Amino acid sequence: MPLNPELPASIDDTLALLAAGGYIAERKLATTVFLALRMGRPLFLEGEAGVGKTEIAKVLASTLGRELIRLQCYEGLDVASAVYEWNYPRQMIEIRLAEAAGAASREALAQDLFSERFLIRRPLLQALQGEPGAAPVLLIDELDRTDEPFEAYLLEILSDFQATIPEIGTIKARATPIVVMTSNRTREIHDAVKRRCLYHWVDYPSARSELEILARKVPGAAERLSREVVAFVQKLRGMDLFKAPGVAETLDWSRALMELDRIALDPETIDSTLGALLKYQDDIARVQGSEAQRLLSELRGETSAA
Repeated sequence: MPLNPELPASIDDTLALLAAGGYIAERKLATTVFLALRMGRPLFLEGEAGVGKTEIAKVLASTLGRELIRLQCYEGLDVASAVYEWNYPRQMIEIRLAEAAGAASREALAQDLFSERFLIRRPLLQALQGEPGAAPVLLIDELDRTDEPFEAYLLEILSDFQATIPEIGTIKARATPIVVMTSNRTREIHDAVKRRCLYHWVDYPSARSELEILARKVPGAAERLSREVVAFVQKLRGMDLFKAPGVAETLDWSRALMELDRIALDPETIDSTLGALLKYQDDIARVQGSEAQRLLSELRGETSAA
């Protein structure tokens, strides 16, 4: 496969490319992204919700100057919604016009009706239409929400970058799209899908990385507030919560605290803003009050000792 000069030439270039889009990546993640781009292989990212899996596809599209085509997965997703369907209203009009004009052949009419001009391209088929040097970034988001029959349909696209339409034949990609698939691991994805991809588990960032993310995404936050927010969130992730806060929640909480003109955490503010950080009442009830005060005292004690 010929190398695309627009793609990063090294892992360091990949780190810089992601950073240019505001994404702070660990080197292991950058290595997997680099290899997926250079090898033309789909990138399969698993991890908890809110750790930044979807953002990687958005940043790649932005920094590489590519169109982002997003397929948001859900239960019951089928070929008509994901790949293609026929424009039935237009086909019916064409039939009426042909009848009025006294069309000679049913076979000729049928052949015309099932041609590309009546084809509605959905995200997966759209991603195969990119031109060389400008192939889009295809984001297949939250694949774990679909079912196994849809996964089976994906195999042809992921391995050969083509889709078969019975009435027309096989449509091959003009240029290999950059494919990013994500999963929150609510169920296991079939091995046949994973074999066609390069895999990476996206974990919660370290405190240092999260602080850097916060500095980039919420630049107006006070330094003390940012450090306390990150330390508090990191401690929450060590607790047995139903859903630990992701990076997205860290950013939301920081913005909420800024709207309240806070420059540091205090127990009352934590209790009243936990809804920006935790999304389940049982988790909120467990943290608020004495537990929040204990965590705050603990992190400040660690800061003083350091």
